[in-house]
Amino acid sequence: MKLIRQPSSRAVIAIWLGHESVESPQTYVPADIQIKERAMAKTAPVAVSPSRYRPNDELLAFLEGL
Repeated sequence: MKLIRQPSSRAVIAIWLGHESVESPQTYVPADIQIKERAMAKTAPVAVSPSRYRPNDELLAFLEGL
C-alpha cells in the first residue's frame, strides 16, 4: 500500500499491472488507499460457495464442432 506513494516505484507498479507506460500508474496516485481499504472492510463476501464451472452438454457439443 505504501508502494504507490513512493515516486521511484511507479515503474514497478506499471510492470505489475501490465501498463505500457511508466506514467500510467500516475492515475492511481491521487487515490487514497486508506479510504479504499475502509470501504472494502465494509463489504461482505458473496454468500455463494466457490465452485468449478461445468458447461452443459449443448455447449460442449458446440465447442467440439468448431
